[in-house]
Amino acid sequence: MREIRALFILLGFSEYPHLQAPLFLVFLTIYTVTLVGNLGIIVVIRTNPKLHTPMYFFLSHLSFLDICSSSVFTPKLLEILVVEDRAISFKGCIAQFFFGCAFVITETSMLAVMACDQFVAVCNPLLCTVAVSPKLCTLLVAGTYSWGRICSLTITYSLLELSFCGPNLIHHFGCEYPAIVSASCSDPYFSQMTCFIISTLNEACSLLIILSSYVFIVVTVIRMPSAGGLQKAFSTCASHLTATTIFHGTVLFLYCVSNSKSIWLLVKVATVFFIVLIPMLNPLIYSLRNKDVKETVRSLINTKLLSHSI
Repeated sequence: MREIRALFILLGFSEYPHLQAPLFLVFLTIYTVTLVGNLGIIVVIRTNPKLHTPMYFFLSHLSFLDICSSSVFTPKLLEILVVEDRAISFKGCIAQFFFGCAFVITETSMLAVMACDQFVAVCNPLLCTVAVSPKLCTLLVAGTYSWGRICSLTITYSLLELSFCGPNLIHHFGCEYPAIVSASCSDPYFSQMTCFIISTLNEACSLLIILSSYVFIVVTVIRMPSAGGLQKAFSTCASHLTATTIFHGTVLFLYCVSNSKSIWLLVKVATVFFIVLIPMLNPLIYSLRNKDVKETVRSLINTKLLSHSI
């Protein structure tokens, strides 16, 4: 059987031509807000010395990951909404998958690391700066990035073993794993098992760490005698818990849903939420309920206005 690897065609939302222009404007707006919001979080954390703590150190890297994961898919999504040529090279498709997969797995690990930091901050607040030292923070972040690259490289290698005989139609707006496998004309068993094992391992370990951390946090909060302690613990964990619930809820939905043609549209919509919307929501979640972040933003705005008035 002849193997064809030159180009893939991203079908995207081509079955809804009347929605192309409105979708382009919506996704462009969301992407712009994503970049501005996450870059803003990084700048705010770097600017305010009060925010040079483990929690905000991890948050700055979460914002960086949101920028990266969104930037892997969204520009191509915007392109295929406005041009007739929906082709992407084989190398470009594999590269898009590799980086997208690496950033998602890294973010999964980062949320687990942040849950551990929340646990230390609530359960042992006096030991927080000692137990979670800058060196340990750097090692944890480096570990999450390295693990994400290793897992993504393994899954990507399994995809390279597949054969593609044409027509290489990707029923998606990006080179997402099930869509690539669906375009293959060879037995995907090895690749599917590799992806299944790595995905299950990452999701299970991350959820186990997060749930365990919050069980200990709840036990600690219940034992707190003062209402002030309860409120402080809630404000510390609320943003992370919200972001984690949205992220893992969407992952589990995409993980459990079948890949039949009848629900391809539902999968596309869920993937848009995961890849495009969640990176925009995270800076809002972490800033709207955070007094220190809001105060820093207000201070930066006032400083800029004062400098312009002078």
